Amino acid sequence: MHPSKTLGFLSVSPFVNCSFHTCRIAPPLSYQQCPAQWNDFRSAGRSNLNSPSTRLFNSSTTSNSIAYRVGAAFSAKGRRFNTKQDLYSFDQGRQSSEKQPFTGRPASGQDAFFISTIGSSSSAALGVADGVGGWDASGIDSADFSHALCRYLAKNAKENTEEQKLGARDLLSQAFTDVVADNEIIGGGSTACVAVGNSTGHLEVANLGDSGFAQFRLNAVHYDSNPQTHAFNTPYQLSIIPPKILARSRIFGGMPLRDFPRDASITNHEVRHGDVLVFATDGLWDNISTNELLQIVSRHMTGFQAWGASEKGMVVGEKLGALVKEGGIPKEKENSLQTLLAVAITGEAKAASQDTKRDGPFAKEVHKFYPHEDYHGGKVDDICVVVAVVVDASKAGA
Repeated sequence: MHPSKTLGFLSVSPFVNCSFHTCRIAPPLSYQQCPAQWNDFRSAGRSNLNSPSTRLFNSSTTSNSIAYRVGAAFSAKGRRFNTKQDLYSFDQGRQSSEKQPFTGRPASGQDAFFISTIGSSSSAALGVADGVGGWDASGIDSADFSHALCRYLAKNAKENTEEQKLGARDLLSQAFTDVVADNEIIGGGSTACVAVGNSTGHLEVANLGDSGFAQFRLNAVHYDSNPQTHAFNTPYQLSIIPPKILARSRIFGGMPLRDFPRDASITNHEVRHGDVLVFATDGLWDNISTNELLQIVSRHMTGFQAWGASEKGMVVGEKLGALVKEGGIPKEKENSLQTLLAVAITGEAKAASQDTKRDGPFAKEVHKFYPHEDYHGGKVDDICVVVAVVVDASKAGA
């Protein structure tokens, strides 16, 4: 991607006018009604597999012993991806006995993530948030918002004592309320993709904006979420709008662009032994297609024999339970299957974002809607990936 094109494309515009040069705009800026095609702009670049696949699978059925083995990797825009440092490995068993979940602030730019058990149970809450960069023009760093949101998401999940009553939207709503009440957060905005998974294999996902989630099962895409956007590159977003900016919007006209947890898309899924769940910010989805992501996941799952072929088709390998444990992969840092997957996916997305010749999903959509624009290469952005490998402990000894 040419630097001049990058700067021109990400320049701040006071209105969303359905033009190519619209930036990822902060909420207080007014917008005009846009054609319906905008709501499908980003989703057109992904697989349209938003219902369970009709392919016959030979993976294990769910039970009451489902566990989520989770790892994360991240890379901030403008920073080199360090595969030994820019990662996080979540030990579900250890954290279940700890009073506090991981609430640190990694060097992931405006992207953030969280992973937590729900109370002391084996259920898990996890997800990503992406601070909206357009707030920079108002002197506000949305990284403060997105990281605070994830900190409260983790804290509230860990402190929850009613596992069966906690929904993904409820968790997001409470965290957003906490961010609004936090005097240290003066403004900003963020997308969010939040999931709650329990031990029976039920997973609920609340997705607001253009972060997203994909479910892979035995070498196939089982589910792929659609983004929510008001206009091109203008996702739904939670936000805090400072009084001065609100006053400015009243002077220049227009209603503030602001979304709430109630606007999130809610989907429910049944997960199985051997499923791979990928939650990521748009730094992944704008540079790697879902089919390319499937290739990355399948290459590692089959390479380590976590998935394998049999006379009955693809099956979950017997080694899965051992591979998801710390030290299951013979590497110094990314030494579990889920963390290795997160690192591999982030690395591929980072390389694609910096490739000036390889047109990713974002560039292809620009060509489709703006054929006169000479836009090529990836889209440089912060990248955050959280991977969960689903394990039925009764079948894997995990």
